Amino acid sequence: MTPAAGACRFLAAGNPRPVLEAALAASARTDAALALVLDTEGSTYSRAGAMALFAGEGQAGWLSGGCLEPELAQRAGQAALGGRVDWIEIDTRDDEDLFSGSAVGCRGRLRIALLPLAAMAGIADVLQAWLQGGVVLERTVNDSGDVVLRTGERGAQWQLPAALPEWSGDVSRWSLPLAPLPEILLLGAGPESPALLRLLRELGWRTTLVEPRERWRDAGTLADAHHEAMDTALRDSRHYAAALVMHHGFERDRDALDALAATQVAFVGLLGPPRRRDDLLGLLSPSQREVLAGRLHAPVGLDLGGQGPEAIALSVAAQLQQWRARTGEA
Repeated sequence: MTPAAGACRFLAAGNPRPVLEAALAASARTDAALALVLDTEGSTYSRAGAMALFAGEGQAGWLSGGCLEPELAQRAGQAALGGRVDWIEIDTRDDEDLFSGSAVGCRGRLRIALLPLAAMAGIADVLQAWLQGGVVLERTVNDSGDVVLRTGERGAQWQLPAALPEWSGDVSRWSLPLAPLPEILLLGAGPESPALLRLLRELGWRTTLVEPRERWRDAGTLADAHHEAMDTALRDSRHYAAALVMHHGFERDRDALDALAATQVAFVGLLGPPRRRDDLLGLLSPSQREVLAGRLHAPVGLDLGGQGPEAIALSVAAQLQQWRARTGEA
């Protein structure tokens, strides 16, 4: 698998950014705890590595469809106030559990660690490094309360008081790497950009917008990064899983396709009707058309019906979600 294709993989809980952003904001709160799924078996809503943040009455992220969260919130509050690691095992694989009044409706088991944030001095720097993109967050927990978080050169280790796990087993240490968010490059902005950037962020993408035109700069306020020059954004194109060409301008789109042909970006989306696509491709060299074949999606977007900027944004985001599922981890 190429680096670009690998970068588009789904993560354990879809989009962990809101959870870690909330954890960063709550890192000094004595009522905040991070719930981390250590392992699962059978049918479960979330997988190993998924997270949720509980801070007072607030919550970010979900480990179930909502049925487990009240108990998790209560236990997380106790772990946070006690400054200790706590453990929860939820097992609904038996018929008695499946049909009980508080059952989650799935035949599965989750084992979860509750980590008290205020007791983990220095965690904010590690979380900030991951949120800035491009690095793996290494998460290691063992049942004695030893917790390690590391992103590249930044890392921290804590020996925390820990309750005994609610389960017995051979595994006493869990290593749960969290990949970087996939990155997408938007070349050009237009009426659909605000809705598209919002959808991409909520689906777990980091976005970079290249737009030198003053008229459209405000359309990209939700982008994670901005550049005025395409050459600057493409200086190291290897970390982009996808690129969208959306200038609504023929010459600029031609220049963008010319530049992207020289990269290994795995998904290249071009906005506009088939006739316009054919006209643009006709201006490229045969070798450029050949290297773009198989990764150029034009017109970009699934045919979902509807008109207008919001419908276009939804169709593009839906195709990226579909492609991500087919090339990464569904």
